[in-house]
Amino acid sequence: MNETRYQRAKAVVCRTTGEPVVVEEIEVEFPRRGEVMIKMAACGICHSDLSATNGTIPMPAPLVLGHEGAGVIVAVGDGVSEYAVGDHVLSSFVSMCGKCRWCQTGRPQLCDQAAKAAISLPDGTVRTRGLDGQPINIFSGCGVMAEYATLHVDNVVKIAQDVPLDRACLVGCGVMTGVGAATNTAKVEPGSIAVVFGCGGVGLNAIQGCRIAGAAMIVAVDMSDAKLALAQEFGATHTMNAATPDLVKALRKLTGGGADYAFECVGKGDIVAQAYAVLAKGGKAVAVGVAHPKDTTTVRTGSLTFEEKTLTGSYFGSARPRQDFPRLLALYRAKRLKLDELITRRYRIEEAPQAFADLAEGRNARGVIMFD
Repeated sequence: MNETRYQRAKAVVCRTTGEPVVVEEIEVEFPRRGEVMIKMAACGICHSDLSATNGTIPMPAPLVLGHEGAGVIVAVGDGVSEYAVGDHVLSSFVSMCGKCRWCQTGRPQLCDQAAKAAISLPDGTVRTRGLDGQPINIFSGCGVMAEYATLHVDNVVKIAQDVPLDRACLVGCGVMTGVGAATNTAKVEPGSIAVVFGCGGVGLNAIQGCRIAGAAMIVAVDMSDAKLALAQEFGATHTMNAATPDLVKALRKLTGGGADYAFECVGKGDIVAQAYAVLAKGGKAVAVGVAHPKDTTTVRTGSLTFEEKTLTGSYFGSARPRQDFPRLLALYRAKRLKLDELITRRYRIEEAPQAFADLAEGRNARGVIMFD
């Protein structure tokens, strides 16, 4: 019998929910059948990672964090024919089995397999363990905030090699979630009016998604004037501080009676209600932010009928990762999608605790951990 082989790697781990992350050395098993090992080059630090550490997204510790990663394949398991050593790839935090009703109907972001693999690979096991030999869970089937990661091929997307990996990694979550909410979920139409609540990493991408789709008026809303200024660089035509008295009334006045589309990119039920309230007749509000499981929102039921308004959610930007990731990178190469401008700070892996503190304080549009 062949001896199981492991690769040592530094990783960012949540050891205790509610406590700062730690950087420790772990062991990553070489790939089994249908899996690949990736030498990670960069990993975006997403608010969802933070939510996994503070309990907003309930995840059992210990947990290797990271789901927005890019790297190069260094080993392939048996049965893998679509990937080879040297391929540049992105992680996808939804696992795309290709067989369930959701994958078969073009909605792989809702894949049944992905729902079962929140802290493991699709078979329910992990390839990560501590130096004590005890297994460590992985965030969203990825756990790519580490120097090496072994993923199932259903969580991997091959990309062209001409995009720097620290920019490309952002497509794996924040860019896809924001841009996709506008282009895939809402299907923003040219000449329309959009309002985006929250100008963090996802909100900025919802803004540029509206811009790419041809919206004529894009209003950015946030508590931070610095973020509102940044929003203008990504395509916002107007801004409004969220502390404005009677915010909804002010936004409806600014938009001439209401917006065609509104995006909530914060993860709070009361802001979802504001997004819905700013809509004109026939408008669509999209909840994009990840809310606490007990959070709720309230809308006037009659407005759904008499004004034909829509309130919907957008998970991962309604992504079809194997189609959408390359498409987004093509937009970047064509200088229509901003990636360079999203990265406000790069960190060494040893600086991960500071990176998470900066994220909690809202200091970055996107921070990226670099492994090389």
